[in-house]
Amino acid sequence: MQRLGFAALGETTVLQQVLASISAPDQVLKVLISRGEGARGYGTLGISAPQLYCWTAPLPDYQQVREHGVRLGLAQMRLAQQPLLAGIKHCSRLETVLLKREAEQSGFDDLLVCDQQDFLIEATAANLLLWQDGQWWTPELHNAGVAGVMRQLLLEAGLVTTRLLPLADAAQAQAMALCNALAGIVPAHSFAGRPLNMTPALQLQQQVDVLLQDR
Repeated sequence: MQRLGFAALGETTVLQQVLASISAPDQVLKVLISRGEGARGYGTLGISAPQLYCWTAPLPDYQQVREHGVRLGLAQMRLAQQPLLAGIKHCSRLETVLLKREAEQSGFDDLLVCDQQDFLIEATAANLLLWQDGQWWTPELHNAGVAGVMRQLLLEAGLVTTRLLPLADAAQAQAMALCNALAGIVPAHSFAGRPLNMTPALQLQQQVDVLLQDR
């Protein structure tokens, strides 16, 4: 909100509306904050009060992909670089719409996405984890991508380290995984037809599940 120049919205206000929206022990809760109501066009003058929207939906069953992994390919489309928006899950997601369409037509379960300099960034709806030399890495997101909350949790727990990941690293990785807030850690059993070792990802999945239970 600060980066986009929104007016302040107190955490207590957000939590009250979020908690009031929960209607089941396990469900998807989506929270969207808009700048607020204004005149037509792109101007922001005169908009003073952000608006908060919450939706709920049934929680999908991710058990199969969590146990058996997913088949990953590589997207042909590249993400544009825009440091001012990098990391934010904003509503201008036409790139993601096009990437999802490419993924649906690819024959893979999901696709890895690079930026215009051929650095790995993410998958179409999850952050990317690569296992190399006994350590988990996730791409730096200074120029593109979405810094998801599960990725943030892994970084705070010291389970993952960030660095620039050239596309060539995907061909050398011993293991890969995807992560997001809903599915947690999802192993990849292959990339571009090359089998991957699922054991490190399954071990990370167990660590994260214990970490979430403790919270």
